[in-house]
Amino acid sequence: MHYVVLGAGPAGVVAAETLRTADRAGTITLVGGEPEPPYSRMAIPYFLTGKIPAEGTHLRKAPGYYDTLGIGFRQGTAEGLDTDAKRIAFADGSHLHYDRLLIATGARPVRPPIAGLERKAVHHCWTLEDARNIVTLAEPGSHVVLMGAGFIGCIVLEALAMRGVNLTVVEMGDRMVPRMMNPTAGTMIRKWCETKGVRVLTSTRIKSLQSVAAEKSRGIFGFLRRKEAPRDSDTIDVELDTGEMLAAHLVVVCAGVKPNTDFLEGSGIRTDGGILVDRYMRTSANDVYAAGDVARGYDFSTKGHDVHAIQPTASEHGRIAALNMAGHNVQYNGSLQMNVLDTLGLISSSFGLWDGVEGGEAVEVVDHDAYRYLCLQFKDDVLVGGTAIGMTQHIGCLRGLIQAGTRLGPWKERLRRDPMRIMDAYVAHSQMA
Repeated sequence: MHYVVLGAGPAGVVAAETLRTADRAGTITLVGGEPEPPYSRMAIPYFLTGKIPAEGTHLRKAPGYYDTLGIGFRQGTAEGLDTDAKRIAFADGSHLHYDRLLIATGARPVRPPIAGLERKAVHHCWTLEDARNIVTLAEPGSHVVLMGAGFIGCIVLEALAMRGVNLTVVEMGDRMVPRMMNPTAGTMIRKWCETKGVRVLTSTRIKSLQSVAAEKSRGIFGFLRRKEAPRDSDTIDVELDTGEMLAAHLVVVCAGVKPNTDFLEGSGIRTDGGILVDRYMRTSANDVYAAGDVARGYDFSTKGHDVHAIQPTASEHGRIAALNMAGHNVQYNGSLQMNVLDTLGLISSSFGLWDGVEGGEAVEVVDHDAYRYLCLQFKDDVLVGGTAIGMTQHIGCLRGLIQAGTRLGPWKERLRRDPMRIMDAYVAHSQMA
């Protein structure tokens, strides 16, 4: 049996390891799309801040780790898939046959249609190579513009701020991290960042990126519009839809990601914003499975399918897929939408249906001065979602009650009166169980 794992992120690595445990005799080939050993993108910010070297991002650090397990590793970018012939075509012209295939190709950054985005001082922050380029430009005192204040953008924000740059964040939404925070919470994070010296512009778009030479050709009026301009040959001008012009040595683009599914065109595998999989991580093609950020897996909260682009979900996807590839019959219980973020020392988190459900109820408590906030979302007497700012204690209890689908009974009204009693509610139902 030849197992091929296409993608060497957390989902792919965990899948390869699980396959080896489940099938000692099978041949396993792990394929990575970058000229790097398998690594974690979530570790890149630690590399940016200098806390770890590039090697510190590697998922498995022991020398010869994959060889020891009998896992073959090769580099290649998939260009096509023939599910009838069970053959993968790679960009270098080579091919690879499989008996069972796991697609764990992850996602790639979205490239907005903005003029000038191809300039050499503009980088995404998605790969180790991106991070190396950013390190050379994000020197202390340099002017940096960060496009996007979503989850990934806020992680990059912290790393850039810790490098001592003059940072401006441009977010087209009306608040920071709009896909995990409601307006109260997202605005609180913005105000916190501003107290730390980061300029944050919400409800603002970047129109174009221009060379300083082009701006100079407009005369002195162009310079008067530029904010905190360093005015040297290494800068580019960032034109905003407000009319303001920012000068920057570096522009970092964090405008979202999309699943890597283009190579599946003509393969017959069903996709819809990601590869559609069943509860066993099987795709619509025989002997082909999918896992991680490329897969629309089962959602615990909605009972539908969605992409939950977080590392714990990717790892569990990979484990379940591998067990089923090896002949076991293991059903995936579903992932919980969850995000925990540390933004310049302010901890924020959201779980489950944090923005509520139709016909549901919500309760919140807010302390703007202390940067503390808690919002609970209910459906009947079940806690289905929650948002927290400035809270590190009892967050596990919040997640636990949501993930267990606990019927709160009289504790619902107690939490409505005092949402901070989340720990008491958790303990009460744990003892009942």
